[in-house]
Amino acid sequence: MKRTLSIETVHKVGEEVMLQGWVNTRRDHGKIMFLDLRDRSGIVQLVFSTSQESPSTSLGTGKPTSEVSQIRAEDVIEVTGMVKERPATMVNPKIPTGSVEVEVKELTVISKAKELPFPIDTDGYDINEEVRMKYRYLDIRRPRMARNLRIRSKVTTFIRDYLTELDFVEVETPMLTKTTPEGARDFIVPSRLQKGKFYALPQSPQQYKQLLMVAGLERYFQIVRCFRDEDPRKDRAYGEFTQLDLEMSFVTQEDILQLIENMFTALVIKLFPEKHISTSPWPRIPHKEAMATYGTDKPDIRKDKNDSNELAFSWTIDFPLFTQQSAEDFYHGSGAAKFAPSHHMFTSPHPDDISLLNTDPMKVRGLQHDLVLNGYEVGGGSIRIHQKAVQEKVFDLIGFSQKQKAQFEHMLTAFTYGVPPHGGIAPGIDRLVMTLFGEPTIREVMAFPTSASGQTSVMDAPSEATDEQLKELGITSSKSPVGHFTKKT
Repeated sequence: MKRTLSIETVHKVGEEVMLQGWVNTRRDHGKIMFLDLRDRSGIVQLVFSTSQESPSTSLGTGKPTSEVSQIRAEDVIEVTGMVKERPATMVNPKIPTGSVEVEVKELTVISKAKELPFPIDTDGYDINEEVRMKYRYLDIRRPRMARNLRIRSKVTTFIRDYLTELDFVEVETPMLTKTTPEGARDFIVPSRLQKGKFYALPQSPQQYKQLLMVAGLERYFQIVRCFRDEDPRKDRAYGEFTQLDLEMSFVTQEDILQLIENMFTALVIKLFPEKHISTSPWPRIPHKEAMATYGTDKPDIRKDKNDSNELAFSWTIDFPLFTQQSAEDFYHGSGAAKFAPSHHMFTSPHPDDISLLNTDPMKVRGLQHDLVLNGYEVGGGSIRIHQKAVQEKVFDLIGFSQKQKAQFEHMLTAFTYGVPPHGGIAPGIDRLVMTLFGEPTIREVMAFPTSASGQTSVMDAPSEATDEQLKELGITSSKSPVGHFTKKT
């Protein structure tokens, strides 16, 4: 018999069905016992009558088991039975299947569950997070967590469909790439074939997406994993995160802002109908005004901050192209920087301020745009530099040495072969979904996030490599309070 999902039982009254899933709860009422069976579609009530002959109970081998009363929550079972309408006084309007129940004829216990380390029928916020991460596969059974991950999947599907309809091309870019000084710490990966050299995991596909514009694709996007060795906080996970990476050629800043505004408005209407966007079109706030008025460049402009369903999107624009920052702070001691990029080194100066690059760089505005939602920066982007001379000038202003410039030779070379003006944006999927749900931390919308200490959920990672692995890579491990690797000589 083909499996029936719980939600499908409302259309099968009078039919015999086979259900498979987890025991959500068990209730004993003397001669009648109820089990709530849970599967991916929801919950349905099962009825066992002990006044008549008990239903047959067996394992997959057919070996008899104990009575139904021995079944406990989270056991995995299979049942066959008749779908019946509940008596009018027993209808449960709180669940979609509340008008029906299944009178069980046969029961098979597929696998037993021991007592869980924590309850999963609560929101889970009061449970120690380290314990939740250790047993994340149980934590995800929690209705709130399952909902978060399912709707997150719908968010990325919506984005893919929306952009594909607008002639965007989804392109995967390399996970093993080159370490370059872009602001955050890289995660480095040793090369076995070229001993003593290292790949870097991408902080973002920034350079690749610009090269795709040089390649003539014109419209690119990617739902991509990014890696940054940065300290965690409630709206930023340690190690890796997911962003929508998007780039377009022959566009203005206004084109990018309008695309994102239209797409996310449509997304909220479809997937979060209980939410309402407080202001449309979204306000565009110059950086200087945001700092003067709100004291931050990511202001929370909700009219009622106690309204959990209010969404206040805004744009922060007209950022300064540079900030004064030491080389040690920005590049971790790698050069003698005079200025540091406010966003990143590929952001285009405002066309009206180009001449100030030679006279007063701190007054140059950048064509940067940050997307803000309820006080969180949920995306950032810019119009990019597409002229080789301007890019070299910015490298000089931020104090790049010849060696550092050489790390970007591939970009400078590409800029000699006809480059269209281009720009883009990279909204963070994790942070966006966190804010849309009103969750307290970004980890509540990620399947297997890392802890604040960098521990990977469920897995015992990071872990030590074996001597054989290190030997094959041509490196030795020198253990110290901070730990570091040295090239083997």
